[in-house]
Amino acid sequence: MNFPTPAIVSQAAVRPLPRALLLLLCLAYVVPGFIARAPWKTLDITSYGYALALAEGRTPWLAPEILGLSPDTEGLIPYWLGAWAIQAFGDFISPELASRLPFAALLWLALMATWYAVYYLARSPGAGPVAFAFGGEANEIDYARAMADGGLLALIACLGLAQPSHEASSYVVQLSGVCFVFYAAACIPIRFGTPLCIGAVGLVMLALSGAPTYAVCLGLGVALILALTPVDAKLRARSLQAAGVFAILGVAALLLAVYLHQWQWRILPAEHFRQLRPLFELVVWYVWPAWPLALWSLWIWRRQVADWRFVHRHLWLPILLGALALVNTVITTPSDRALLLGLPAFAALAAFALPTFRRAMAALIDWFTLLFFSAAAITIWVIWLAVYTGTPAKPAANVARIAPDFVAQFSLPQFVIAVLATLAWCALAFWRARRNRPEIWRSLVLPAGGTVLSWILLMSIWMPMLDYGRSYTAQVQALGKVLPAPASAGCVAAWGLSRSQIVAMQAQGGWQLKTLTDPTSASCNWLAMPLESQRTPSNEVLGPEWTRLAAVARPTDKNAEIVIYRRQPG
Repeated sequence: MNFPTPAIVSQAAVRPLPRALLLLLCLAYVVPGFIARAPWKTLDITSYGYALALAEGRTPWLAPEILGLSPDTEGLIPYWLGAWAIQAFGDFISPELASRLPFAALLWLALMATWYAVYYLARSPGAGPVAFAFGGEANEIDYARAMADGGLLALIACLGLAQPSHEASSYVVQLSGVCFVFYAAACIPIRFGTPLCIGAVGLVMLALSGAPTYAVCLGLGVALILALTPVDAKLRARSLQAAGVFAILGVAALLLAVYLHQWQWRILPAEHFRQLRPLFELVVWYVWPAWPLALWSLWIWRRQVADWRFVHRHLWLPILLGALALVNTVITTPSDRALLLGLPAFAALAAFALPTFRRAMAALIDWFTLLFFSAAAITIWVIWLAVYTGTPAKPAANVARIAPDFVAQFSLPQFVIAVLATLAWCALAFWRARRNRPEIWRSLVLPAGGTVLSWILLMSIWMPMLDYGRSYTAQVQALGKVLPAPASAGCVAAWGLSRSQIVAMQAQGGWQLKTLTDPTSASCNWLAMPLESQRTPSNEVLGPEWTRLAAVARPTDKNAEIVIYRRQPG
């Protein structure tokens, strides 16, 4: 039985969000975090190190290494993208910024793909609004656009998206790949050729960025949904063809990963699966505010979900993507990065809750969001003020304890950006509170705007503190006071350093590192190694000719000290 849709929407409720404002919101979300900062530990700086090594021709493209160490995360595409960007733009901008440009573009494309995916899902059979007896119901195209606006706002509003999506890592590539497949599956059979190509690109991106098993599961799942979704007889053959292509593409992506030695067993033993309570706590904050809306959507559309005779693609496609992400979160690590791949699906489900909202529920969301993000913005400003003026004293003391020796330097551009973002938030809150808005996306304007505000504040006035705490810049500068300049130091032997420490010394410090076991390291007069006793080499490796000079710590991580030795002549 084909149950009537619960979406009762008038034409007045589907006025689209102004395109210029939507694009500006996306731009304000994507750009901060990719510019005006040093590479952060650990994924960010290691990705940059491997990309730089590839761009300079110091390592093979199919098996990148740094001092004999392979990447600790699977996948080749992230390093290839960074290397190609360095080769293309490294002469005009810093290599660090150039290596991050492809990931900023991928995040932008992921947002676009999610918008179009929700747009086409809203046009699928059974997803549209109820037809009124005397007319006045929402037009199909306008309804789909308004729903897509809501889905994009829900994705931007997710708290867990901000930080991992602004890293130069394989997880950004995986997120974009999922969004590409999501878009492709959503618009078939309305469109055919281009979506299939984009879906194929998405599956290859997943397979070559450390998620080949996820790619084959996603490809087969999408194929099943396309095969079971009822469409017009004229489009039935096209839908079945697409289902077969997706099944083949999923398996082909896995085989490609196996051929390139990119398929590795990452599923944890059963006793190490993430327990229910930690998983619940992660989902609650990571997927906020999309998860309560997604649950409401599943409840209000429950008859359509349970209707086994009519597979509603606008519900079952997001359910598939969300379920895959949740299972992946339980059985693999890191769990928060696994959950990242489900955010577009949860945002799509949240969008389909919007047409069913009552005024009281929308008002509750608005007031909670207004209070939460206003308090967050005030907290960020107060701590910034304390760092630069010493008042209030307690926040200033807390920052001094967490980031010792940090010297605050006022930046007028960062201050102006933060002030403009805060004023924009005040204007948005005034616009929303001025009168009741009929648009169905109105309930997600404040959550998305509040998330963007907080992100801009963190990436502007807090950027010096975050850079000091999360990058290796301070430690590299301290090493420069112990080691000679790279031009006069010659080579520096290294033993037991992590990948990120190696990259920091090579790429940021400029020193030429060689492994201690390399015969050519005999000409090195300097040695760098970690402080941990369990990684200290034996006397047979570290001979008596080495004299300890200093232990240089990262100010915010005392366990990441690098000990410098000097070889005594004779």
